[in-house]
Formats: sequence, structure tokens, C-alpha cells
Amino acid sequence: MKTTVSSKGQIVIPAELRERDGIEAGQEFDIERLDSGEYLLQRRATTVNEGAVRWLLDCPTKDWFVPLESESTDTL
Repeated sequence: MKTTVSSKGQIVIPAELRERDGIEAGQEFDIERLDSGEYLLQRRATTVNEGAVRWLLDCPTKDWFVPLESESTDTL
């Protein structure tokens, strides 16, 4: 597939490849120069809780989550 380097030095990964591999905005990649004109692009591994953290940060409204009253276990 063909892509073009922008005036800012950015390279766009074609939509077909992004969809096929589940690439989303904000994901990080490493790039390595192998030889003149040859590069290796690899997606960085995600952390274990990345999906949960993203879900919490995307919460629709501020203060959407409310604390729950906890019960004491002292009498058990």
C-alpha cells in the first residue's frame, strides 16, 4: 500500500491496515532504521490495565462514578 509523508513528517497508516489490526488513535509505535530506506514499525505492547484506564478516562460526565458506602467487617 502507498502512503505519503506529510509536511510535518507524519506517515499515515492506511485505514484498511488500521481496521485489520485494531490500530486506534493514540497508540504508540517504535520505529527502527534497518538500512537506507528500510524501516521497521512496531506497535508498543499495551499495559495490562490500559483498557480499563481508557474506559475510566472516557467517562461521559464528571462525577459519574460515586463512592459506595462500605460496611464494617469488625463485627464478623
